[in-house]
Amino acid sequence: MSHGTVLVTGVGRTRGLGAGIALRLAGRGWDLALGYLPEYDDRVGLEHGPDDPHDIAERCRAAGAAVQLLPGDLAHPDVPERLVTAANARRDLTALVLSHAESVDSSLLDTSLQSWDRHYAVNARASWLLIKAFAEQLPAQVREARAGRVVALTSDHTAHNLPYGSSKGALDRIVVAAAVELAGRGISANAINPGPIDTGWMDERLRTSLAQRTPAGRLGTATDTADLVAFLISPDGGWVTGQVIRSDGGFSAQ
Repeated sequence: MSHGTVLVTGVGRTRGLGAGIALRLAGRGWDLALGYLPEYDDRVGLEHGPDDPHDIAERCRAAGAAVQLLPGDLAHPDVPERLVTAANARRDLTALVLSHAESVDSSLLDTSLQSWDRHYAVNARASWLLIKAFAEQLPAQVREARAGRVVALTSDHTAHNLPYGSSKGALDRIVVAAAVELAGRGISANAINPGPIDTGWMDERLRTSLAQRTPAGRLGTATDTADLVAFLISPDGGWVTGQVIRSDGGFSAQ
């Protein structure tokens, strides 16, 4: 029997964090609505297969989950509410996992206005609108059980990744605000900072360097993050709220 439906955004590539989270939740008895942007990975030059979202969905179905695929560009302000409404078609939407991101490297002196605005539209504004729609549409039985969950993935990137890093900082504040403002609706909200995880953007030199700087002795994996997400959206995770959690093998302690 399903625990309910989870909307996971940013599930575009099999190597991505969103895919790892979706697969872990499918194995834990959750049904899924998976948001993705078809052209994003080509635009930013990330490795992917010919039809990764459908491949991910089929693997989740094989694990026992019912799965909806929900393509959409979160830079458009009407898309977040549309995704939440579609995910909540059975009136059992219980959790929202924000794994989407616009991430194009640029620095303080060479960031364009267009890039700045798109990063904030996707990483900050869309996250706010998704959380807002989730709270407004939260099913009564989820609210009464205080079982609503929001989990967002964040980052410490700043220098030479300015629009991405600063918009993720805005996301942190949105999530903390949600924990306070939406507590009366039975919703807990947290952000996870997973540290450096190789989802296809590292070369061998960088992988080696970052692993050596991690006290746990290795790079993090999508499964490491997915395990924490699964706990936070479970009944046992409800007491944790309003936190930005570093789950990085000690990387941030260095």
